Amino acid sequence: MASLQIRELPRDVYETLAHRAEQEGRSLAQQAIVELRKVPELEAKRNRMDTIEKLRHKLAQVADSTVRTPPEALIREDRDR
Repeated sequence: MASLQIRELPRDVYETLAHRAEQEGRSLAQQAIVELRKVPELEAKRNRMDTIEKLRHKLAQVADSTVRTPPEALIREDRDR
């Protein structure tokens, strides 16, 4: 896992981050990660990945239902209409 060290962090930023970490019961590093994950670009990527995963799940369900019905049965059903 990558690491990040921030030098000359403004005091008000540090205090705010430390206060939020204390309120949430997290370490300063954990809270920094939580806050950084809120960056719009990362949030958008996470939303896209969630959407892709949902689509994969739906496609798998459709594929499963199609595989269960033999082609002959589908043809017979179509002819019987």
